[in-house]
Amino acid sequence: MAVANRTAISRALDFSRLSSSFIRTFTSSSPSTSSSNPNASPSSSQTKRRKKKKNLFEVIQFLPNWGVGYHVAKSHWDEISYQITKINLYKSGTHGKAWGIAHKNGMPIVEAPKKISGVHKRCWKYIASLPRLGESKTSAEVQTS
Repeated sequence: MAVANRTAISRALDFSRLSSSFIRTFTSSSPSTSSSNPNASPSSSQTKRRKKKKNLFEVIQFLPNWGVGYHVAKSHWDEISYQITKINLYKSGTHGKAWGIAHKNGMPIVEAPKKISGVHKRCWKYIASLPRLGESKTSAEVQTS
């Protein structure tokens, strides 16, 4: 008796799945691309994807020593940048904490490093034109000697 009930229930479930997929195919019909625009090619109908912006750790991961000594800034900042002094990286490699010295127009605002806020937001860029931490001291020593 129990075996007969199981088979009857499984047949009923199979029928309901079949009927729901059958109804779904008829209700979700999309217009064909050839009827709307016969000259459209398949490549032009695909939308171009925007390049995903990077968080701070994705920007500095390929720099030597994880970017310590290099300048980075948020892409919407015009004159402000940070010179990275310390990185605390989590296991994933794309999350963590960072400290640095804030700079305005290439000159340090304060001497002491502070924690950089918004390191996980996707708006960071590398600033190549400013001197690095080790280079500024060595160039000053070369000029005096």
